[in-house]
Amino acid sequence: MSDSLSAGPALDAVEESPVWLEINSTPAVTWMCTPDQLDDLVIGWLYGEGYIDSPRDILRMRPCAKEPGFWVDLAPERVAGVEQMDRRRILASGCGSVTAFLGSMADVPRGHASAPPIDTPKMRALFKELFGLGVRYKETGGVHAAALTDGNALLHHAEDIGRHNAVDKVMGAALQAGRPTEGLVLLVTGRISGELAFKAARARMSLVATPSVPSSIAVDIARAAGMTLVGRAVSGAPQVHDPRR
Repeated sequence: MSDSLSAGPALDAVEESPVWLEINSTPAVTWMCTPDQLDDLVIGWLYGEGYIDSPRDILRMRPCAKEPGFWVDLAPERVAGVEQMDRRRILASGCGSVTAFLGSMADVPRGHASAPPIDTPKMRALFKELFGLGVRYKETGGVHAAALTDGNALLHHAEDIGRHNAVDKVMGAALQAGRPTEGLVLLVTGRISGELAFKAARARMSLVATPSVPSSIAVDIARAAGMTLVGRAVSGAPQVHDPRR
């Protein structure tokens, strides 16, 4: 018998690339991500981390011509404000090392719009549309997706190897389009982690839904924010975490 292994059929692989960001000439983050919608990713991440409230807060944003990366210039006081926050580098559930909120629940953004009534058939239809848009998902099955909706139609959609990245991309797309995120609904294809719940809370989303389930920390953050979470959203019996109950 031959000692060599026979070559089997080639396996599909989902694309993954490092993309770096420097803020005011200082390294800020390197994403392992799907290399598209990168300007949306940068702007959505800056927003989710508290560096900006809108793209107008970016003084200058330049892509690197030699490798995937960006230089962003911000007002020094904005950078100082983030550096003064209670942030720690942690190993997040599913997406490696990230900067995340780990402070008191009293620091969670509040004042969210009430969630729309849960329309299970409509929710299923929106998720069906979300999955139908998944080009990379159809090719490999190895990506996450996120979308923003007003409850009637999908407004922005993104795929990425990391679910946090997909959420940042749709947030960034909305900001670049000049669309307020307050009161919108966030759909995600994976588990709702604490990090995702905090990003949604900062964006003042009214509701976050998933075919999977939220984590216990995500439920606590949503309750503090006044934001509704829906797990098992495409099942016959969605699990609704309503902060008013």
